[in-house]
Amino acid sequence: MNWGSWSKRLIAKIVTVFLVSWAFSAAGRAEITYDVSLAHPERHTFAVRMWIPDVSSEVVVCMPAWNALYQIRDFSSHVREVKAWVGSRVTPIEKLDKQTWRVRGTGTITISYTTYWDEAGPFASQLNSEHAFINPAMILLYVPERKSDNVVLTVSYVPDDWQSSGGNLIDHFAIHSPEDDVKRAFAFSASDYDRLTDMPIEVSKFERFDLPGLKPPISVVVHGDKWKKKEVEEQLRRICVYELKLMEEAPYEHYTFIIHLGEAAQGAGGGMEHANSTAISVHSEEQLPDTASHEFFHLWNVKRIRPATLEPVDFTKEQYTRALWFAEGVTSAYAAYTMVRSQLWSKDQFYFDLSQQITDLEARPANRWQSAEESSLDAWFEKYPLYNRPQESVSYYAKGQVLGVLMDMLIRDRTDNEKSLDDVLRAMNNEFAKKNKPYRDSLDVRLTAEQVAGGSFEEFFNRYVAHAEPLPYARILSLAGLELRTAQRKRPVLGFFTERGSSGEVIARDVDSESAAAQAGLRSGDLILSWNGSEPPRNPDRWVFSQKAGTEVRLRVRRDDREMSIDFRIDEAIETFYQVAENSHAEAKAKRIREGILRGTTQPVTASVSAP
Repeated sequence: MNWGSWSKRLIAKIVTVFLVSWAFSAAGRAEITYDVSLAHPERHTFAVRMWIPDVSSEVVVCMPAWNALYQIRDFSSHVREVKAWVGSRVTPIEKLDKQTWRVRGTGTITISYTTYWDEAGPFASQLNSEHAFINPAMILLYVPERKSDNVVLTVSYVPDDWQSSGGNLIDHFAIHSPEDDVKRAFAFSASDYDRLTDMPIEVSKFERFDLPGLKPPISVVVHGDKWKKKEVEEQLRRICVYELKLMEEAPYEHYTFIIHLGEAAQGAGGGMEHANSTAISVHSEEQLPDTASHEFFHLWNVKRIRPATLEPVDFTKEQYTRALWFAEGVTSAYAAYTMVRSQLWSKDQFYFDLSQQITDLEARPANRWQSAEESSLDAWFEKYPLYNRPQESVSYYAKGQVLGVLMDMLIRDRTDNEKSLDDVLRAMNNEFAKKNKPYRDSLDVRLTAEQVAGGSFEEFFNRYVAHAEPLPYARILSLAGLELRTAQRKRPVLGFFTERGSSGEVIARDVDSESAAAQAGLRSGDLILSWNGSEPPRNPDRWVFSQKAGTEVRLRVRRDDREMSIDFRIDEAIETFYQVAENSHAEAKAKRIREGILRGTTQPVTASVSAP
């Protein structure tokens, strides 16, 4: 494409929008500008232009190696056709390593490239005929020495019926293209590259509304189908109202939920937190509240109450932290607390969820040797199927959630129910987040808990956080009038796991050699082409729970260059299920602690309050 007058008009418009709509605290700072074209959604390629001003002799640019997940994913592997200009003159660009390029020249240097993205979900980027979802770190180069420069991003060649939401949207405009056709564009701004990469952008035909009665405002953007606005609005409002009250502040000027729902939620589900927004992908409306509770609480825990080991962000290599059990696991505990305290769950649902976490932990042999801190450090292994096997690892989400609930019970017991884990989170928010100071991983969590509880937590952290001693469920649960029961149950099992390949294909992994599937000939690495004559289920592990042992499964698979049919019957496994239940003989203090956990309240046990 001959950019010529088109690029000049685009740059002029960017500069005009930038000057009119954005006031920076540091006057005269340079700005780096980007344009991301959506001109070819059928190719799933973003066409990117980057303008770097005030270059004295040369400039080095990099593409992040990771973002959104604790995995090195090498986003530069998506990049092709990298070109450079000094002024209007084409100039060589030298690739230094897998994610770094260098251009020699002075003045303003322009770099162009295309990057292919067609991965659904909040942890990736995607361009197709239905929408564009952009995680900026996955598609935008940066100048390492100039990450603090102001940035302006335009998204251009936007279809006429698409809207844009996310990030710091400062303007939208139309401009004539080289083909003398009017094209729409949206402009965004940020004070530096790191803030830009923390602003996911959705461009599509979506429905948008604000949650009623909340200030600062919270907007909801839904791209999807088969959902009820009133139900989604009420669920999210309850979640936000409770968590804002819990943390006693709204640390944003405007917050946005970007939700891909139903058919729009292809691929990986879940949510990804950002400083002033979240991107959530769920296949059904019923899955939304629990995910939204988790992601909204990240406003404080991890986005502002932040481990020192994750600061500053280094996109080029792994950043190891021992604190994910707290940053993610305790956030899961607060998602569950929010659900029951806002009455989106009954107390039985809360107990069931806690029971599931304990069951999952105790079913994994690795729970006997991998600590919560070790699980946090090893998060970077999660992209490897072998590591996710029960004998290889435990989840810092599950272990952290259980540890958080047990800590809450201990704090309440030690303080006669006057203090709780809520006070620990609020204290860390005041001491670290509001002072823009990161905390020292597990150490500062322990010290804050000790300050709140008025006693030592050193033994608890040493035995159960830093090491993998068996968790004292019975002793601590009894402090809250609860007990842990066990039961044997039968459940259907496939005898193998599956994973999605880079193009969405379903691959068999970790085939149990004793399973019926293995006896029928299934091997790890087989590509599953069809499942009972249709597409493979989106989540085979969830699918099998709805089946009965003995049900026939007919697979068509490809191995190397050969296709074959594999028929087998679903196996049955016996597992131990742990059930958290109320102790009908609990003392008054324990009952009040239990109600405090369920309701999010504290009160001295000597207070004149009737027992529940």
